Amino acid sequence: MEPIAYRPIGIIHSPFEDPVGMPIQPVGAIGIRGRVVVFPEFVAGLKDLEEFSHIHLIYHFHLSRGFDLEVKPFLDSRKHGLFATRAPRRPNAIGLSVVRLTGIQGNMLSIEDVDILDGTPLLDIKPYAPAIDHREVDSAGWLGDKSGAAAVARADERFRS
Repeated sequence: MEPIAYRPIGIIHSPFEDPVGMPIQPVGAIGIRGRVVVFPEFVAGLKDLEEFSHIHLIYHFHLSRGFDLEVKPFLDSRKHGLFATRAPRRPNAIGLSVVRLTGIQGNMLSIEDVDILDGTPLLDIKPYAPAIDHREVDSAGWLGDKSGAAAVARADERFRS
């Protein structure tokens, strides 16, 4: 299969200049503010986005190099298959976060609940729609009894490239 190339549509800014010490998920970043600067050629695509309180940000883990198919995630002391985790070092270094949209002014989106490194290239924005995105689940796998820890867990050196 041919390689797939993406081009950033903007840049995500946050208070986090180093991955170590960052929240590992948006639930651990409640109230942390950031902004998204959308490149001018994509601004027309923001029309009607202000009607949504939350958005999905799809981005490139720009500091991530390499990957392992078995990793010890932040919320567990044993190894799991990479695809059963949210570890940042992946074959395709793509991240996904749901953040609160607090305003749009021109090409700038004000956001909260940011768990993303400053300067991260933005690949796409999608509205969060509870009727479409929310699911009741039967199992959360190994995360089942650990998901509450995501609110206080912070990143360490383990996935530094």
